[in-house]
Amino acid sequence: MGKYFGTDGFRGEANVFLTVEHAYKVGRYVGYYFGKKKTDGERARIVIGKDTRRSSYMFEYALVSGITASGADVYLMHVTPTPSVSYIVRVDEFDCGIMISASHNPFYDNGIKLINCHGSKMEAEVEDEIEQYIDGLIPEIPLATREHIGRTTDYSMGRNRYIGYLMTLPTRSFKNMKIGLDCANGASSTVAKAVFDALGAKTYVINNSPDGTNINTNCGSTHIEGLQKFVVENGLDAGFAYDGDADRCLAVDEKGNLVDGDMILYICGKYLRDNGKLNQDTIVTTIMSNIGLYKALDAEGIKYEKTTVGDKYVYECMLENGYALGGEQSGHIIFSKYARTGDGVLTSLKLMEVVIESKATMSELTRNLKIYPQLLINVKVADKKPVMNDADVLEATDNVAKRLGDNGRVLLRESGTEPVIRVMVEAETDEICKECAESVVNVIKEKGYEVQ
Repeated sequence: MGKYFGTDGFRGEANVFLTVEHAYKVGRYVGYYFGKKKTDGERARIVIGKDTRRSSYMFEYALVSGITASGADVYLMHVTPTPSVSYIVRVDEFDCGIMISASHNPFYDNGIKLINCHGSKMEAEVEDEIEQYIDGLIPEIPLATREHIGRTTDYSMGRNRYIGYLMTLPTRSFKNMKIGLDCANGASSTVAKAVFDALGAKTYVINNSPDGTNINTNCGSTHIEGLQKFVVENGLDAGFAYDGDADRCLAVDEKGNLVDGDMILYICGKYLRDNGKLNQDTIVTTIMSNIGLYKALDAEGIKYEKTTVGDKYVYECMLENGYALGGEQSGHIIFSKYARTGDGVLTSLKLMEVVIESKATMSELTRNLKIYPQLLINVKVADKKPVMNDADVLEATDNVAKRLGDNGRVLLRESGTEPVIRVMVEAETDEICKECAESVVNVIKEKGYEVQ
């Protein structure tokens, strides 16, 4: 991770940590960086999408100003999911894509996600150069003049092409299926219902009226309880909840039970394996996946690899080894045949495909998977590095690991997007989870690392 760019872009409170000046400079350097690679008078072409946060418009205009001032052309997809930008960058051969979003964070945060020409997260070395430019460590770059100044083009057709692409992927109609969608008042509000309606589902939608400040507020994948209640009350076959930029998806079965990313990996992984489509019979997970998933995969004879947290690392592992499926417990699921990043709407379509093809309910598809109780406690700190290197904190963590043995685990890690230390414990009961997690958290607090 760099000074500004974490595991999922440059993220922070709008005009506090991530300012409009930062966005302008990101645009300036991105336009310059890709422009200098062009020959014969060609311009760099950069496509931008955004979520529904009020500040997204401000950052969009700042990025456009910077990019065009450096001589590159900008194409605006407007409010659209992150995976749609990834898709359009790849199929329409853009030099770069930018998504303005802070994903699942509250509305007052925002972020800038850079996407390379292959539709994947931008290479770290490019982000490093941008950081150096922001901090004045790279000499000022020239401004474009006269006919070399870039221009801006409406590219809402890109979002429509993405919608059309999603509609082509399922192999069966969704007719007679009653599906609930929680759009988190975010970017999926422009896409999800149209796709499910076109596939024949009877679609019920909640949290689909963004106003700039209600994105992720008591809704979406971070507040799944609303969708759980909605599915049960309306007798639906399944429900799907997205986050603010729709690159993640959590599901709810017909009984109102949560089906998280680990369970989605299990359902889809087993289905792909049974149909000879799970390359090397291997799924890629992160270190946050539940121990219950690994026990279930072992029982099925399905192999797995573990990466650090972040769907960019999951995809890197998948790309390097040719794997077909990977993802995170949080709902970032990657189907490498169809996408280069987590895609919430795509995930919900593929999960429904398994349900229909299997002629089973979603709850039946997870009956052999036992998810262990898990507790995650976030501690806000001023500086993450000293905590991660503190001998007393590490000793407390080791003591918990010894106590749990093979019947659980403890994980101490720093967030890649927020100034917090995460303490996660899995164990046989909620009580053990709470006791073990708090024993580590209390040491962090006693050492004076916590800030309010």
